[in-house]
Amino acid sequence: MTKIKANEVLKLVISLLICQLAGIIGSFFTRPSIPTWYATLGKPLFTPPNWLFAPVWVALFAMMGVSLFLVVRKNLKNAQVKLALGIFGVQLILNIVWSMVFFGLRSPLAGFIEIIVLWIAILLTIIYFSKLSRAAGLLLIPYFLWVSFAAILNFSIWRINM
Repeated sequence: MTKIKANEVLKLVISLLICQLAGIIGSFFTRPSIPTWYATLGKPLFTPPNWLFAPVWVALFAMMGVSLFLVVRKNLKNAQVKLALGIFGVQLILNIVWSMVFFGLRSPLAGFIEIIVLWIAILLTIIYFSKLSRAAGLLLIPYFLWVSFAAILNFSIWRINM
Protein backbone atom coordinates (compact mmCIF):
# COMPACT_ATOMS: atom_id res chain seq x y z
CA MET A 1 0.00 0.00 0.00
CA THR A 2 1.36 3.39 -0.96
CA LYS A 3 1.76 6.10 1.60
CA ILE A 4 -0.57 9.04 0.98
CA LYS A 5 1.22 12.37 1.02
CA ALA A 6 -0.21 15.23 3.06
CA ASN A 7 -0.30 17.53 0.03
CA GLU A 8 -2.37 14.93 -1.86
CA VAL A 9 -4.90 14.82 0.99
CA LEU A 10 -4.99 18.62 0.99
CA LYS A 11 -5.60 18.68 -2.78
CA LEU A 12 -8.43 16.19 -2.36
CA VAL A 13 -10.05 18.15 0.46
CA ILE A 14 -9.78 21.44 -1.46
CA SER A 15 -11.18 19.82 -4.62
CA LEU A 16 -14.15 18.44 -2.68
CA LEU A 17 -14.74 21.77 -0.92
CA ILE A 18 -14.67 23.75 -4.18
CA CYS A 19 -17.33 21.53 -5.72
CA GLN A 20 -19.53 21.41 -2.62
CA LEU A 21 -19.22 25.20 -2.33
CA ALA A 22 -20.65 25.52 -5.84
CA GLY A 23 -23.64 23.50 -4.66
CA ILE A 24 -24.05 25.64 -1.58
CA ILE A 25 -23.93 28.85 -3.63
CA GLY A 26 -26.50 27.46 -6.07
CA SER A 27 -28.76 26.49 -3.18
CA PHE A 28 -29.00 30.14 -2.09
CA PHE A 29 -31.02 30.75 -5.25
CA THR A 30 -32.85 27.42 -5.23
CA ARG A 31 -34.08 26.93 -1.66
CA PRO A 32 -36.25 30.06 -1.32
CA SER A 33 -38.04 29.31 -4.61
CA ILE A 34 -38.93 25.67 -3.90
CA PRO A 35 -41.89 26.25 -1.53
CA THR A 36 -43.03 29.39 -3.33
CA TRP A 37 -42.58 29.89 -7.08
CA TYR A 38 -41.48 26.34 -8.01
CA ALA A 39 -44.42 24.84 -6.07
CA THR A 40 -46.85 26.79 -8.27
CA LEU A 41 -45.43 25.53 -11.57
CA GLY A 42 -47.01 22.80 -13.63
CA LYS A 43 -44.58 19.88 -13.86
CA PRO A 44 -44.41 16.72 -15.95
CA LEU A 45 -45.29 13.34 -14.42
CA PHE A 46 -41.64 12.28 -14.39
CA THR A 47 -40.62 15.11 -12.01
CA PRO A 48 -38.72 13.61 -9.06
CA PRO A 49 -39.88 14.49 -5.53
CA ASN A 50 -38.25 17.63 -4.14
CA TRP A 51 -36.45 15.71 -1.36
CA LEU A 52 -34.43 13.76 -3.95
CA PHE A 53 -32.57 16.72 -5.43
CA ALA A 54 -30.35 17.63 -2.45
CA PRO A 55 -28.83 14.17 -1.85
CA VAL A 56 -28.32 13.62 -5.58
CA TRP A 57 -26.51 16.94 -5.92
CA VAL A 58 -24.35 16.34 -2.84
CA ALA A 59 -23.26 13.00 -4.31
CA LEU A 60 -22.66 14.47 -7.76
CA PHE A 61 -20.61 17.36 -6.35
CA ALA A 62 -18.56 14.83 -4.34
CA MET A 63 -17.87 12.83 -7.51
CA MET A 64 -16.96 16.06 -9.29
CA GLY A 65 -14.56 16.85 -6.45
CA VAL A 66 -12.80 13.51 -6.74
CA SER A 67 -12.66 13.93 -10.51
CA LEU A 68 -11.16 17.39 -10.07
CA PHE A 69 -8.59 16.00 -7.63
CA LEU A 70 -7.50 13.33 -10.11
CA VAL A 71 -6.66 16.07 -12.61
CA VAL A 72 -5.26 18.59 -10.11
CA ARG A 73 -2.72 16.03 -8.95
CA LYS A 74 -1.24 16.00 -12.46
CA ASN A 75 1.44 18.48 -13.53
CA LEU A 76 -0.28 21.86 -13.16
CA LYS A 77 2.25 23.42 -15.54
CA ASN A 78 1.05 21.13 -18.36
CA ALA A 79 -1.01 23.02 -20.96
CA GLN A 80 -3.55 20.17 -21.27
CA VAL A 81 -4.08 20.14 -17.52
CA LYS A 82 -4.56 23.91 -17.45
CA LEU A 83 -7.06 23.72 -20.32
CA ALA A 84 -8.99 20.88 -18.68
CA LEU A 85 -9.13 22.74 -15.37
CA GLY A 86 -10.27 25.90 -17.14
CA ILE A 87 -13.12 24.05 -18.81
CA PHE A 88 -14.02 22.45 -15.47
CA GLY A 89 -14.12 25.90 -13.87
CA VAL A 90 -16.43 27.19 -16.60
CA GLN A 91 -18.87 24.30 -16.19
CA LEU A 92 -18.83 24.72 -12.41
CA ILE A 93 -19.71 28.41 -12.76
CA LEU A 94 -22.40 27.54 -15.33
CA ASN A 95 -23.86 25.10 -12.81
CA ILE A 96 -24.28 27.93 -10.30
CA VAL A 97 -25.61 30.26 -13.00
CA TRP A 98 -28.35 27.79 -13.90
CA SER A 99 -29.71 28.00 -10.34
CA MET A 100 -29.52 31.78 -10.52
CA VAL A 101 -31.38 31.89 -13.84
CA PHE A 102 -34.00 29.18 -13.33
CA PHE A 103 -34.79 29.73 -9.65
CA GLY A 104 -33.42 33.20 -8.91
CA LEU A 105 -34.81 34.89 -12.03
CA ARG A 106 -37.69 32.40 -12.18
CA SER A 107 -37.16 31.86 -15.87
CA PRO A 108 -37.55 28.31 -17.20
CA LEU A 109 -36.81 29.49 -20.77
CA ALA A 110 -33.56 31.22 -19.83
CA GLY A 111 -32.76 28.25 -17.59
CA PHE A 112 -33.23 25.88 -20.52
CA ILE A 113 -30.95 27.92 -22.76
CA GLU A 114 -28.34 28.08 -20.00
CA ILE A 115 -28.54 24.37 -19.20
CA ILE A 116 -27.77 23.53 -22.85
CA VAL A 117 -24.57 25.58 -22.55
CA LEU A 118 -23.84 23.81 -19.24
CA TRP A 119 -24.46 20.41 -20.89
CA ILE A 120 -21.91 21.22 -23.61
CA ALA A 121 -19.39 22.41 -21.01
CA ILE A 122 -19.81 19.19 -19.01
CA LEU A 123 -19.30 17.12 -22.15
CA LEU A 124 -16.12 19.06 -22.96
CA THR A 125 -14.93 18.60 -19.37
CA ILE A 126 -15.45 14.84 -19.64
CA ILE A 127 -13.52 14.74 -22.92
CA TYR A 128 -10.58 16.76 -21.61
CA PHE A 129 -10.49 15.10 -18.19
CA SER A 130 -10.57 11.65 -19.81
CA LYS A 131 -7.41 12.48 -21.75
CA LEU A 132 -5.63 13.03 -18.44
CA SER A 133 -7.34 10.43 -16.26
CA ARG A 134 -9.88 7.88 -17.41
CA ALA A 135 -11.30 7.68 -13.88
CA ALA A 136 -11.71 11.49 -13.75
CA GLY A 137 -13.78 11.37 -16.93
CA LEU A 138 -15.87 8.41 -15.81
CA LEU A 139 -16.68 10.07 -12.47
CA LEU A 140 -18.41 12.87 -14.39
CA ILE A 141 -20.75 10.58 -16.37
CA PRO A 142 -23.47 10.50 -13.66
CA TYR A 143 -23.34 14.30 -13.53
CA PHE A 144 -23.72 14.48 -17.31
CA LEU A 145 -26.67 12.08 -17.21
CA TRP A 146 -28.37 13.98 -14.38
CA VAL A 147 -27.97 17.31 -16.17
CA SER A 148 -29.31 15.66 -19.34
CA PHE A 149 -32.39 14.62 -17.36
CA ALA A 150 -32.57 18.09 -15.76
CA ALA A 151 -32.50 19.67 -19.22
CA ILE A 152 -35.48 17.55 -20.30
CA LEU A 153 -37.27 18.43 -17.06
CA ASN A 154 -36.42 22.13 -17.48
CA PHE A 155 -37.71 22.09 -21.08
CA SER A 156 -40.91 20.33 -20.02
CA ILE A 157 -41.56 22.80 -17.22
CA TRP A 158 -41.04 25.69 -19.63
CA ARG A 159 -43.46 24.18 -22.19
CA ILE A 160 -46.14 23.37 -19.60
CA ASN A 161 -45.99 26.85 -18.12
CA MET A 162 -45.74 28.94 -21.30
